[in-house]
Amino acid sequence: MSGLFLTAYGGSILGPIAQVLGWCMDKIYIFLASIGIENIAVTILVFTVLIYVCMFPLTYKQQKFAVLTRKMQPEMRVIQDKYKGKRDQASMQAQQEETQALYDKYGISPTGSCVYMLIQMPILLALYRVFYNVPAYIDSVKGIFTELVNGIVATDGFADKMTEIYTNSGVRLQQAPDFTVTDTSAIKNFIVDVLYKLPESGWQHITDSFPNLASSVDTVVAKLEHINYLFVLNISDTPMNIIKTGWDAKSYGLIIAALLIPVLSYLSQLATIKLMPTATDGQSDQMAQQMKTMNLMMPLMSLFIAFSVPVGLVFYWIVGGVIRVAQQYFLNKHFEKIDLDSIIESNKEKAAAKAEKRGIRQAQIYEAARMSTKSMSDKANVNVDSTDALKKAEEYRSKANGGSLASKANLVKDFNERNNK
Repeated sequence: MSGLFLTAYGGSILGPIAQVLGWCMDKIYIFLASIGIENIAVTILVFTVLIYVCMFPLTYKQQKFAVLTRKMQPEMRVIQDKYKGKRDQASMQAQQEETQALYDKYGISPTGSCVYMLIQMPILLALYRVFYNVPAYIDSVKGIFTELVNGIVATDGFADKMTEIYTNSGVRLQQAPDFTVTDTSAIKNFIVDVLYKLPESGWQHITDSFPNLASSVDTVVAKLEHINYLFVLNISDTPMNIIKTGWDAKSYGLIIAALLIPVLSYLSQLATIKLMPTATDGQSDQMAQQMKTMNLMMPLMSLFIAFSVPVGLVFYWIVGGVIRVAQQYFLNKHFEKIDLDSIIESNKEKAAAKAEKRGIRQAQIYEAARMSTKSMSDKANVNVDSTDALKKAEEYRSKANGGSLASKANLVKDFNERNNK
């Protein structure tokens, strides 16, 4: 049943990361509830801040890499112009060595930015799983539905009724729920999946389908209104569904609030990109234009995606965007004041050590190649010597005296040759 939304994601890489992050979010929720703040949106806010605080060392290294790369670009352009159009092996080897020496001088790696992204991406993807499956990671949230779910399962014909509610509610899960499976816990997970993501209008369908559970439905709805709302927005609902509900109810304030969520997500990401340092020196016009297009398209993509995912997930993007903007602003101020020349100076000794190691490795490779060539040459000499020896033996045999062993061997050889013709 690994495809169930309520079931914690079971991937070999993201699964354990999501479990750890979900455990942390559960503890934050319990702590906030103990001081009277029982709200998932506030939990997401605190959790997001903590995540970005923990990831700040990686963010700092990534920004330092970008700043040093930008400062390095003029020298990189000189090397590129120096070897432009040269495709012989010696020139390519020399360009590679000078480029590596330049990276060593600035204390950065050509793959440094990729490494930071590879570390951050699993965390961000795992967070997506956690926010999309809140009841799977926060037991207190899942517990809200326990009494209602038990009542639904105990009702005759609940499978057909829940299937109809799922079909008509507009809720869409990664896997369509099957309320006829024999696994009772799986059925309950399916029901919690649907109930947690029900739009406001969907709860009336639950009451109509299970009239004997009206009091349980009212209790769950009241609890969710307390913990599952960001102001007037249900964080488990999508902005698009909220807009449709607001339009049907002529609630224009709800429509405006639902529209603001994707727009704020777009603006926060756009502001982050505007503040990001870019290394455009030494880039071609085509590359610069591609980078500009990508920076424009990425926030636009997030704007459209934000309409079709839960408000809670978009809220995480907004909070994360605001934190990134603040981080980027202060990091930019920090790197404006930092003495990059002193950093470069401190890297000279390290660069010299790396260059020495590369020189030793190249010498070892050269020596191994020389020894291999020498071995091949020795084998060739052995073959030549063997051929010469056979020729000398044949010549000796042809001049053998009568009655000697060599002459008798010649007679046997002649006899065999005549019979084989």
